[in-house]
Amino acid sequence: MSRFLVAALAAAVLAGPVLADAPVPVRARVMKGARGGAPKFDERLADLKHQLSRLAYVRWDQVSESRLDMRPGKTEFVQLPTGELISLEVVDVRGSSVTFEVGITQRNTQSRLTIEKGQRIVHQVTGERDGAAYFVAVMPWP
Repeated sequence: MSRFLVAALAAAVLAGPVLADAPVPVRARVMKGARGGAPKFDERLADLKHQLSRLAYVRWDQVSESRLDMRPGKTEFVQLPTGELISLEVVDVRGSSVTFEVGITQRNTQSRLTIEKGQRIVHQVTGERDGAAYFVAVMPWP
């Protein structure tokens, strides 16, 4: 048996079983990034600082945070301060990875993203207006 296959099997065993119909706890945060003004970084976003500092925005504020228990095929919604709704749906759960579909209902757009346990996505969910945009950070099994 190859070393690669042994390593892959070991990783699957260590990750533990994840049942496809079991709820997936998800932490969803809405953030506002702004290009102008004095640089500022909301301390609640400290775990995202490395990811967010690579973007062109100098001010970061956390707008809201939700804890969701999601199941495949069930859609949850997160509201932006603009009134727009962001839909989150677990499309697939395989081992320690989850595939989400992130949709912006008012714009009829969707993105499909796969995340491993211990990782998170940061996804821009609005266009830039007056030098600012909204983002959503999604982390399964927080």
